[in-house]
Amino acid sequence: MNPMFEFFEKKMVDSGLVENGAPLFGFLDAVLEWNRPHAEAQRLAELFKTLNINSLLFARPAEPYRTIIDYLAEFGEGVITPRDCETRTFLHDLPTTTDLNPRGLHSLLKQRKGIIIPQYGIVTTGSVSLEQAYVTFSSICFACFVKFFCDYLQDRRAGRENPNQQRVFTKSVAALPPPTTAIPSLRKGPFGSENEVLAAMAEAGKMVVGHRLVDSYFGNISCRLGGILYISQTGSSLDQLVDSIDPCPLDGSSCAGLTASSELSAHMRIMEETGSQTILHGHPPFTVILSMDCERKDCEGRDTCHLKCPHHRIVCEIPIVTGEVGTGPHGLCHTVPPVISEEKGAIVYGHGLFTIGRTDFNTPFKRLLDVENECRREYFRRIG
Repeated sequence: MNPMFEFFEKKMVDSGLVENGAPLFGFLDAVLEWNRPHAEAQRLAELFKTLNINSLLFARPAEPYRTIIDYLAEFGEGVITPRDCETRTFLHDLPTTTDLNPRGLHSLLKQRKGIIIPQYGIVTTGSVSLEQAYVTFSSICFACFVKFFCDYLQDRRAGRENPNQQRVFTKSVAALPPPTTAIPSLRKGPFGSENEVLAAMAEAGKMVVGHRLVDSYFGNISCRLGGILYISQTGSSLDQLVDSIDPCPLDGSSCAGLTASSELSAHMRIMEETGSQTILHGHPPFTVILSMDCERKDCEGRDTCHLKCPHHRIVCEIPIVTGEVGTGPHGLCHTVPPVISEEKGAIVYGHGLFTIGRTDFNTPFKRLLDVENECRREYFRRIG
């Protein structure tokens, strides 16, 4: 069996996305290979003939994703539209279908990276690697989780939640893993060499993923050593940073930043304005959920609140800013640096949390975990 099948199944099980033995992987090299016998393998094999793909993933999500996704699909009229940053930039929307005919699946997968089949599973594909299919599956689960809990809070506040929605909420909450409170001890700084920096970044990245503070390949990490900013590459998984960290001179004398995280400019500006040496950026789910929770009705900026919210907002005493990836007028390099602090960090609307440290990753990791736990408690306090 192809070793990557076992690798990605373990990754999905460890992340709580699927149960052991659930995912079906297909990979086309010289021949089409499946990781296990499955009743749907023959039907799904037709997609390799009509789509420009070399990999496919089909699985029924684990709880609480399973119940949440089925509920959202039931009322989505063929599409689910989350509002978090990952979906806006990576998925756009999530099509649903009850038609298992390969022609119907082909039509949808020509336009989107994944399809939700209510009460049955999720199909995702990759044109280059199986990792692409895994990333899309993980992102779909994350986006639906965030959307459901956001919608439920707003509906509960407005008094319009329904019995079915309440049932799904109760079942989903019961399936949540308990909060992680034990704080690991990471490598102590300051770091004196490139090897020490790379080892510390790899260790911190694995902890962020292991504590479910980021999903799929989102989030980023950086560390400054002298005049060089070491930062995770765009599209890299934080638990697999070997050979995926770019050394970017702060004076711009190298083109190493071409493959660096899309948030390189934000990391550089944060370090310039705060004097910090380390940065962690994760997408903790309840932090993302509360970043999008607003009690204002008929707000004039509601359609563009992810870019430029006209109101000062905080959650758990942490500032919430808006912004988008890059250096445009609404870029995170403009919105995050003025408000971030080592004591609090900064939350970006629908996009997660930035935390910083003076010498190593102990403070930013602890803050990342503490803020998520605080936001989780605050969410249920708002539910009442």
